[in-house]
Amino acid sequence: MSPETRSFESLLATMTRAICAGDGAAAAACFTPGGMYHDGFYGEFAGREAIARMVTDCFHRDARDFAWTLHDALSDGRIGFARYDFRYVSRIAGSEGCAAGFSGIAFCALEGGLIRRYAEQFERAPVLAQLGFSDARIVKSVRRWAKA
Repeated sequence: MSPETRSFESLLATMTRAICAGDGAAAAACFTPGGMYHDGFYGEFAGREAIARMVTDCFHRDARDFAWTLHDALSDGRIGFARYDFRYVSRIAGSEGCAAGFSGIAFCALEGGLIRRYAEQFERAPVLAQLGFSDARIVKSVRRWAKA
């Protein structure tokens, strides 16, 4: 494993542990000051303050019992990729207590050993089905995502 990949894997592991623990400040510290986190459900958050709020005011407001496992991290020091498995239990009204999980791919643009931009790719609609969302609500979400 190259030093770049080892460093990236450690950075990503630090970020994911902080997010799972609800520590927005520690997660945000993994980003450059103007860093961006693009979440598949909540959209884009720019800057450390916004990223920290995303963790506390979105993720931990709407879910609990997070588990985030990384696989096959790879980086050249400028960009990095990793596969992941993510699981949680919903706190969203109407789906409280429902467990959801998915696998995805994370992409990071890196700068100075920190994340400049984090983005992810995963199948969103099956997660909504796991949460018991109505077909109409799922279709509405898919249409909104298609326009974006």
